[in-house]
Amino acid sequence: MPDDVMIHSRLKLFVLTMACLAALAGCSAFRNAKLDPEAYRVKSGREAQPDPADGSLLDAFRGGRETVKVNRFLWTAALDVLNFLPIEAADPFTGVISMGYGVPPGGGQAYRATVLISDPALDARSLRVALQTQRGPVDAATTRAVEDAILNRARQLRIQAAGF
Repeated sequence: MPDDVMIHSRLKLFVLTMACLAALAGCSAFRNAKLDPEAYRVKSGREAQPDPADGSLLDAFRGGRETVKVNRFLWTAALDVLNFLPIEAADPFTGVISMGYGVPPGGGQAYRATVLISDPALDARSLRVALQTQRGPVDAATTRAVEDAILNRARQLRIQAAGF
């Protein structure tokens, strides 16, 4: 009786091994597959053309919701640069990120920010940042420095993405 159990378990192991080898051999069929060079190209601004095939059946039921195409590099860069602030609300359909009060590393004053990304292009016109302290709005030079930091980070992210 113990020999039957041992033979049965070895048979199961053999069948499982053969199934794994067959699955692995099937993966080699994709080795010569052609990669679409357009898959890595980021379209933004004027070169982005709306595709009528984009969207789904649910888009018909969304109705009057106003949507904006948001530049993914600006979105990610804003979250990276302002990572010390807690996110209160983020809506990628309107391009608004609202953040609560937080103290930057090495700083002593708490800030809060609202970021608006209004265009799919990667340029300064697409980005608006509103900074505020507990005493009121901050000066324009500080706001400009944060916007520049976000734009620089977005450019770095785009360069990194182009390398892939």
